[in-house]
Amino acid sequence: MPSLSPSQRLTLRSRGARVVLGLAALLLVCPAFAQDGRATDKGKPKVVADKAPQSAIANKAPDTEASRFCANAAPSIAEARIAWETKQLSDLDAQVKQRLADLEKAEASVQDWVAKRDAMLKSASDDLVAIYAKMQPETAATQIAAMDDQMAAAILGKLKSNVAGAILNEMEAERASKLAVVLSGASSVGKKS
Repeated sequence: MPSLSPSQRLTLRSRGARVVLGLAALLLVCPAFAQDGRATDKGKPKVVADKAPQSAIANKAPDTEASRFCANAAPSIAEARIAWETKQLSDLDAQVKQRLADLEKAEASVQDWVAKRDAMLKSASDDLVAIYAKMQPETAATQIAAMDDQMAAAILGKLKSNVAGAILNEMEAERASKLAVVLSGASSVGKKS
């Protein structure tokens, strides 16, 4: 055998490796074709009468394990999806009902506050308000500061804003801010039941 150069030996080895890989691939693919019915059976005689027409064979879906699994699993997957969607809808429904209940409570609280405020404003008679409107702010501030919060706020609420401001200006800052809060209604609305 003649001596070969290293590059020629490498070429022969790579060709040999390619041939071995090709044969291995062919051995793996041929049984797969035979199982799928794609390879031709030369040893069997062809029976034309027993075979279905070609169009029927072409339209028939392949009966593979994957297609059988999908066909078996599809109903349970659909049922699971419907159950999940039903649960999601019931959870959302419960959230909406809870929010509606919270809104109804808040609405009742606001209506209660409005009713209290209206009653408070009505409690201060127009004659009494006229008297405080004509007083000096220092004197009115002293007298109104001695009243309970609701009555003082009712009187201040019926006075003109410039007169009420002058009276509040003459009061101690803490008492004036407390009455301002009652006037604005923040103390009643801010409380949570």
